[in-house]
Amino acid sequence: MKLYALCDQDMLDKNGMSLEKFIDIAKDNDAEIIQYRNKDADISYIKQQLIKIRKLYDGFLIVNDAYELVEFCDGVHVGQEDLAKIDSDIHIAIQKLRGVVTTDKILGISTHNEEEILVANSLDINYVGLGAYRDSSTKQNITSILGDKLDVIASKSTHSVAAIGGVKKDDKFKNVTYLVIGSGLL
Repeated sequence: MKLYALCDQDMLDKNGMSLEKFIDIAKDNDAEIIQYRNKDADISYIKQQLIKIRKLYDGFLIVNDAYELVEFCDGVHVGQEDLAKIDSDIHIAIQKLRGVVTTDKILGISTHNEEEILVANSLDINYVGLGAYRDSSTKQNITSILGDKLDVIASKSTHSVAAIGGVKKDDKFKNVTYLVIGSGLL
């Protein structure tokens, strides 16, 4: 499995860690993808951070939610709630996103259960994040912990699956491509 490093700004701030230090850790652990997530900043700050990461890291760079900044990275990851803000019909939401996040860019979405995986199978996306695997200190208000069911649900996906939520480097799955790890890298 490959490492997908989650660079969450709140996590960095709470741990007194610089963006540069996290990128070094991600590179030392051979991260194939880094996602930058900042739920509180304005778009210009997120843009500055993406530009900074790009100077330090030449792997795949994904931005969380801020699809208007896709030109500064390799793709976008969008959660279910944020998809619903684009359109209440997920198929239309993805079509609208693909108007901005062109097919030469990566588009991933969060999923939490088999039903969302089956819907995602019909979408023009590159991967699904599936979880939470276990409780996580990076994201609050997790409503569902999948545990061992995650790998069974992942087997139903036609897309690459990134295990999310409390994932550790030594976790093993049969049907997962990426381990999404944030605070577990610190």
